[in-house]
Formats: sequence, C-alpha cells, structure tokens
Amino acid sequence: MKRVIIWLFLFIVGAPASLVFAQSPAAMLAIAAVQADSQETRIAKLEQQAAEAKSSADNAWMLTSSALVLMMTAPGLALFYGGLVRKKNVLGTMMQSFALMALVTVLWAIIGYSLCFGSGNSFVGGFENVLLHNVTSQPDADYSATIPEQTFMVYQLMFAIITPALITGAIAERMKFSAMVLFMVLWSIIVYAPMAHMVWGKGGLLNASLGGHFPTLDFAGGTVVHITSGVSALVCALYMGKRVGYPHTPMPPHSVVLSFIGAALLWVGWFGFNAGSALGSGSLATSAFVATHFGAAAAVIGWSATEWIRGGKPTVLGAISGAVAGLVAITPASGFVSPLSALLIGLIAGAFCYLMVAKVKARFGYDDSLDAFGVHGAGGTIGALLTGVFAAKAINPIGSGLIEGNARQLWNQSIGVAIAWTMAIIGTLVILFIIDKTIGLRVSEEHEAQGLDLSQHGEEGYYWEVPA
Repeated sequence: MKRVIIWLFLFIVGAPASLVFAQSPAAMLAIAAVQADSQETRIAKLEQQAAEAKSSADNAWMLTSSALVLMMTAPGLALFYGGLVRKKNVLGTMMQSFALMALVTVLWAIIGYSLCFGSGNSFVGGFENVLLHNVTSQPDADYSATIPEQTFMVYQLMFAIITPALITGAIAERMKFSAMVLFMVLWSIIVYAPMAHMVWGKGGLLNASLGGHFPTLDFAGGTVVHITSGVSALVCALYMGKRVGYPHTPMPPHSVVLSFIGAALLWVGWFGFNAGSALGSGSLATSAFVATHFGAAAAVIGWSATEWIRGGKPTVLGAISGAVAGLVAITPASGFVSPLSALLIGLIAGAFCYLMVAKVKARFGYDDSLDAFGVHGAGGTIGALLTGVFAAKAINPIGSGLIEGNARQLWNQSIGVAIAWTMAIIGTLVILFIIDKTIGLRVSEEHEAQGLDLSQHGEEGYYWEVPA
C-alpha cells in the first residue's frame, strides 16, 4: 500500500513536466505567444496607469495654481492698491479689482479665450472656441498633453483677470466706475487678446515653442501681462491728467498695513503665476518656483538698499514695492534662468524700479497714482530684456541667451518688448478717446473731492463711532 501511494505522488508531480515534453513544437509556440501577449498587456496597463497618475498630479497642481493666481487679484491686489489710496477711495479701488473678476470671466467665456488661444493667424486667435465651444475635458496637445483643456482655459483666465486690474493703479481716485468697466472690456479684446495670442497662442508671431517668427521667451507674462498693463497705465495717467491737488496736496497711503498684507498675498500667489506656467508638476515648475522666490527676495534688497542710500531710511512701503517689482521682473525669466541669475535679475529690477518711481516720475511729473508703470511697465521691460541675457538651455531647452552666446535672443526679446509697448500705447489711446467722447472718463471735481466710495458706490469703507 505504501508503494502505491509513492507511485501516485510521483505520477502527479511529474505529470505536468511529462505533458509539456510530450507537446508538439506548434503547441509550445502557441503557449509562448500567449505568455508574450500577457506580458505586453501588463506593460501597457502599467504605462496607462503611470500616464493617468502624471495627468492627475499635473491637473491638481494646475487647479491649485489657478486658485493662487485668482487670489492675487482679490484679496492680493485689492488690498495692496486699497491701502495705497486715501481712505475715501478704498472701497472704490478694491471694487475695481473685484468687479474685474466677474467681468473678465464672462467676457472670457464668450470670446476672450478663443481670441487668445484659438487657431487664427499670427496676430489673433479665431472664433472656433467662442462660448467655449470644443473646450472639453480632453487635453489640447499643442498647449499641454497632460491636463484637460478646461483646466488650461481656466488657468489662463486668471491671467486675463489680473492684467487689466493692474492698470487701475494709474487711474485710481479719478476714473468713473462706468468708464472703467467699458475701458477694461475693450482693452481686454483690443490689447490683451492679440498680445496673448502672439506670445502664447498657436501660430503666434512671438511664440517661442510653437514656431513664432520672432521667438520671444516669456514664461509667465512679462510682455503679455506686465508691459501691456504698465504701459497702458502710463498712457491712462497722461491722458486723464493729474488728480485735483497733485502734487502739492499730500496724498499718502491711508493704510500701509493693508498694502503690506496685499503684497504678502501677491508674493505667495505668484508661485501659481510663475511655477504654474510650467503647465505641469515636474522639474520645470520647481525651477520656476525657486527663481520666483529668489528674484523677489533680491529685489526687496535692491529697492530697500537704494532707498536707504538715497533717503536715509528703508521704508516698509519701499520693501513691499520692491518685492512686487522683483516678482514682475522675474516673471518672463522664471522658467529659463538659474537661481543665481534670478538673484541678479531681482537685484537689478529692485534698484531700477525704485529709480523709476522716485526719480523719473518726479522728473516728468505724471500722476501714476499707485506706480503701476514704475513697477509693472518698467519691471516687465527690464525683466523681458534680461531674460534674453540670462536664459539657459540647461533650465529650459526652448532657448538660450546672450551669456550662452545667443545674441539673437536678445534681439527677439527687444522685438517682443517693442510690440507690447506699441500695442499698449495705440490700443489704450484709441479706447480712451472713444470713451472720453461718449460717456466721459473722469468723475467731476466735486465727486473727486467727496471720494469715489460715496460718489460711485454710495458707501464708505470706514464708519467711525462718534463718542456720545
């Protein structure tokens, strides 16, 4: 009995091997093919899972970045600008930023996105995405292959919101709210949309990654956002004239505390602005994040040191203005330069923008109320040009700058800057003229003396209790 059990065990263990050896060559090939197909299927499944994980990570970062950029407008810019005006204009100033969040969003859905990123010609997009037609949850590979086009669309919307809001710093305390609304709608269509398409859109004249004729390196909006808004702000200030009493009547900020909080929010939000422009959560986003922080920090030192030497004291207002100037200047360069180059750009921009605000503005006497041109126009210009100097292929293979022997890039940057200046000057003048001759631009002297809070909105920012 014991012998029978042993024979049965040996038969069972040895049966599979014997069966295999007994199979024909054709059967063996069939088994191998099935095993190979199974392995390929597993590999394909793993690759799909990896792609889905990357897409999820990129999408999460881009949605977070979108929220950060929106935070830059309100509360960031609203507080920064609101603290810089007199207290009778604090609500009117903050309302301009808040209103643009709603106004530009609706305009973007109707026509703005299509004009910026639709397939058109070298200067402006077409009408294929009007009312967000064909803007789906599927990626547009021309812009980003790993995030839904809807995510890309809403991220770019946040740039379209804050750009015209920056202009309000030059028209503060004297433009009618109705005129502001009409101006910003027309400006977004006539100035912002063509500039955004030329630099970032498919087939754009200045697009560095999609075959533009003059490839201009602008990672996050030095030309598109800061030069256009800053130069337009200067045109508005010159066209509208000075505030009543300027410069003889003192007009100090009513709350540097509010401006301090706003500047801090802008600094944090700017990581979404610049690092988010990598359109993914990879190493390029890290590089842009680091450059952004280093540029801002160096600009605080550049502005404050220059102010300290010239005026004897480093002011809080100067420090926060320097931070914003550095963030502006590093914006076009953030995805193209090393941390050391970011420090140099920030240091240069801080000192340069301080001199534009303290010396040049005083020399020419224009009333750029909150220094929108001195910070954004000047900072955006110097940042765009320095991008052409410090850009490095090791950071981003799209382009290199003068230091790496590519003098052509500095020429392309100059062309981009010149086009942005031209678009802003001509477009803004045309819009101002139309509004001035129709509904008028300025509040009356009586309303200006009363303040925009009451004259335009029927409210006051502060109600002080009177002792009984």
